[in-house]
Amino acid sequence: MAGVAVLGASRVLLPRTLAVASGRCSASVKSVLTPAPCVMSVPLRASVRKLQLCSSLCAGHNKWSKVKHIKGPKDEARGKMFMKFGMMIKIAVKEGGPNPDLNINLAHVLQQCRNKNMPKASIEAAIKSAEKSKPASQHMFEARGPGGCLLLIEVLTDNNTRCHQEIKRLLNKNGGMLSDGVHHNFTRRGVVAMAGKTISTERALELAIEAGAEDVQESEDEEEQPLLQFICDTMDVNKVRASLEKLGMQIASSGVEFAPSIFSSLDQDQLDTASTLIDALNDCPDVVRVWDNIQADS
Repeated sequence: MAGVAVLGASRVLLPRTLAVASGRCSASVKSVLTPAPCVMSVPLRASVRKLQLCSSLCAGHNKWSKVKHIKGPKDEARGKMFMKFGMMIKIAVKEGGPNPDLNINLAHVLQQCRNKNMPKASIEAAIKSAEKSKPASQHMFEARGPGGCLLLIEVLTDNNTRCHQEIKRLLNKNGGMLSDGVHHNFTRRGVVAMAGKTISTERALELAIEAGAEDVQESEDEEEQPLLQFICDTMDVNKVRASLEKLGMQIASSGVEFAPSIFSSLDQDQLDTASTLIDALNDCPDVVRVWDNIQADS
């Protein structure tokens, strides 16, 4: 799993807590990173909803997130994060154009870039590059890794065959394999994240109700800083974000993530091997984010 970050990167992009290359891949899951409204009917919600602040739901996932981001020099990690942001900018520009005033998804990505101190020149260069780049397509590879852990590998590529071969090579080299049906163990949901825990649990629940969120969860970003995540329907991300901002909340990020419904518990050796695999996948130029269901043993 990747990332609230982007990435993880992108888990912030939210961190974690997928559309497969045409031809040789057998799974068919629609691409993500599209918090924009979809044309679909949504069941009416009951006027009274039970909300609860849940810090334990993704506790294992948070622990794994911290384990797998200890490695590597900070400068290198920073460079990778900015590269993933550039890919997300490219996706947003491809879908809605280069003007953030008219493209709310791009505006959200740019805000995340600023929150992570991505240089203005790099942001502008990414937007210009996205306008001139070749047509690219988004895909999601489904895979199993060491210890039977589940992976969703989100990619953006202009060469489906090359991308498929590279993902398959990295999986085979590091104890993984492509596997159908993995996406059934993940739930696609909207997440609006607020950095820091500056409000009480009671106030967070009140804000969730006022903003139209379904749940509130305590979490951490990749730097182990506290986050409050407002969980909502994927179609309501923009509405919930706007409502929270109107209520005076400082939003760190918003978007769509894939949260695991079951976890894979790995021992230390399996964790090390899985970390190597996920690092290798994230180093692939076509990979945007990797979602996983890994839970480190206590």
